[in-house]
Amino acid sequence: MSCFVPTNMVLVAGMLMPNPSIKSILFWQWANQSVNVAFNSANANKTTPMSMRETAVAYVSAVTTSCALAVGLSQAVPRLKVSPAVKSLMIKLVPFTAVAAAGTVNVFLMRGKEIRNGIDVYTAEGESVGKSKTAGVAAVSQVAISRLLTNAPVLIIPPLLLGQLQKTKFVQGNPRVVLPLQFGLITLSLMTALPAAIAVFPQRGELQTHAMEEEFHQLKDKEGNVIKTLYYNKGL
Repeated sequence: MSCFVPTNMVLVAGMLMPNPSIKSILFWQWANQSVNVAFNSANANKTTPMSMRETAVAYVSAVTTSCALAVGLSQAVPRLKVSPAVKSLMIKLVPFTAVAAAGTVNVFLMRGKEIRNGIDVYTAEGESVGKSKTAGVAAVSQVAISRLLTNAPVLIIPPLLLGQLQKTKFVQGNPRVVLPLQFGLITLSLMTALPAAIAVFPQRGELQTHAMEEEFHQLKDKEGNVIKTLYYNKGL
């Protein structure tokens, strides 16, 4: 996760390039989802590992979803019968829509086994008491929301702000500053959004046993008291 910001600086800049060709859209969406697969695999809950086959299926599905959405939207939006201002705004939101949808699919596919088979849950003392599908759903859902919260400001704010800055006399008189401005806005958005999005949900999640599978309802600690709360590793 430590290389998330520098890696995504390049990817976001590529996806936000003006008037991209079909080849450019496909390349940057493929590159982005390839990196996402690596991040999701490296930062998953390792108590339920995936096989290479499962990883390959998830990778192909995520890339296909991302590319199909990005190309489809980039072709459909210009044909809409709306005002030029609305159309311009919608075109700027195409990368976010494609990345958000495909990123969510990516997380659920790459970590779907955690939902199907469950993940380890622990007592307050750190003792594993079994695998819970409820905890798996909670962990993967929280990560998907965090990724969405990371992507939103990074793919929406820079193009909107840059569009306003390009109307100023300074930028119009110095077109070479557009690229540095774009990278600066992307970097600032990433550095602000990533820690805030990760912090939305604690790394060590907790669940009330009455909301989990029946096998956890009557668990007791060493003193014979019924355990009411169990914990799990959310992953990143």
